[in-house]
Amino acid sequence: MSAELAAETEEAELERVLQAAADVAPALAETTPAERAGWLTAAADALDAAADELVALAAEETHLPAAPRLRGELKRTTFQLRLFGQVLTDGAFLRATVDHADPEWPMGPRPDIRRVLVPIGPVLVFAASNFPFAFSTAGGDTASALAAGCPVVLKAHPGHPRLTDQTGRVLLAALLAAGAPEGVFAVVHGRETGVTALKDPRISAASFTGSVPGGRALFDIANARPVPIPFYGELGSVNPVVVTPGAVKARGEEIAKGYAGSFTLGAGQFCTKPGLVFLPAEHGLDNALKSAVDGVAAQEMLNDRIAGGYSEGVAALRSTEGVEVVAAPENAGSGFAPTLLSTTAENFAKGSEVLRHECFGPASLVITYSSQEELIGLLNGLEPGLTATLHAEESEVDDVRPLLAPLARIAGRVLYNDWPTGVTVSWAQQHGGPYPATTAPTTTSVGTAAIDRFLRPVAWQGFPDALLPPALREDNPWQLPRRTDGSPQIL
Repeated sequence: MSAELAAETEEAELERVLQAAADVAPALAETTPAERAGWLTAAADALDAAADELVALAAEETHLPAAPRLRGELKRTTFQLRLFGQVLTDGAFLRATVDHADPEWPMGPRPDIRRVLVPIGPVLVFAASNFPFAFSTAGGDTASALAAGCPVVLKAHPGHPRLTDQTGRVLLAALLAAGAPEGVFAVVHGRETGVTALKDPRISAASFTGSVPGGRALFDIANARPVPIPFYGELGSVNPVVVTPGAVKARGEEIAKGYAGSFTLGAGQFCTKPGLVFLPAEHGLDNALKSAVDGVAAQEMLNDRIAGGYSEGVAALRSTEGVEVVAAPENAGSGFAPTLLSTTAENFAKGSEVLRHECFGPASLVITYSSQEELIGLLNGLEPGLTATLHAEESEVDDVRPLLAPLARIAGRVLYNDWPTGVTVSWAQQHGGPYPATTAPTTTSVGTAAIDRFLRPVAWQGFPDALLPPALREDNPWQLPRRTDGSPQIL
């Protein structure tokens, strides 16, 4: 199961990569949104053309199935590259705002002042283990940083080094062929290499998807620099699900099947896996839950380290006082079978902290509650995460409404009668949440708004039109939607 480790990037090569990113950053910031849209489309086309080779490599290194999982993930990766091309074409992401000089302004005479977002500079992206395409080399962080006009230094994940290098070669060749300058993208390997790069003053922002300990350590490094930088870390999440009595009565067996399918999807190695499910006491779904979980085949995990962590996590959960096993099929070969456990609200409230933290892998915990008041108390005590889900009936609207504020408080995305795994890439998507779900709760790492992480605002006051950035000139040469003197200007 162990992945082949790549050699640590040599110091001289890292220096070359960092300097190249710093050198190209000003020129990259001067490129037009239309130019960058062309680069991203070319990159998507090249990755699609290399799909057979890349999917085979990914399957070998990660043990994930080639179809439909990896082919679907690569399709998602190229889709989001093209979607960011649409973001660039639309132009609203720049938030161009023009306030003309106004001698009658109520606060006193107002100067001509114009505001626009600009690229933040070279970005260090730490690739994720569990999504070797969509959150890795050419994934969402890379796509959104390139779209913003930032050079990217990609720190490879040790779980799929050969895939990372090959994807990086395909991506870079496509970018350069489409007109992007040298230094726009590079791959580096090694834990110490990543730390060194994060500390380097030429890096202006960083992103990360992974564990709480690893992400927090990097976050602290980013903030301890002489000049701190934004660090966009996606860390841990238990993603609670609440099921109401009405939902159990109306479609309990369906919910049991959906729950089992969600928490075991991809061997439970999704950041949005539902780790806690709150069911009403006397729900009567034990048999349905056991049957659904028993029907899930054992699956291989990404690597030995993750498999070891999962085994330790399940052992800790099973040994916690008051926790009972609902279903735990026998492991088969090198695969890992899912584990479903249960406890009461009382035991959960007074129990070990292990019950409240993410167990990365195909394990989940049912908590039974006796009243709405008890349920709200449990929700108020939960650690925030990426998602919170509610399964209810329309006839329960008055009973459900008090649950909405607690659910929204602990999550960046709240779902109704759905399951949190399967995060679509769209304009309205929010993939983030309060710490420890992320280190930057006002941002998202999925969807078009992810570009905001790698932009910063600059206001230009009193400048003649000829010296203004194109996005702010009076004739609006890029034909951007802008706010002018307080009024939206939609083209």
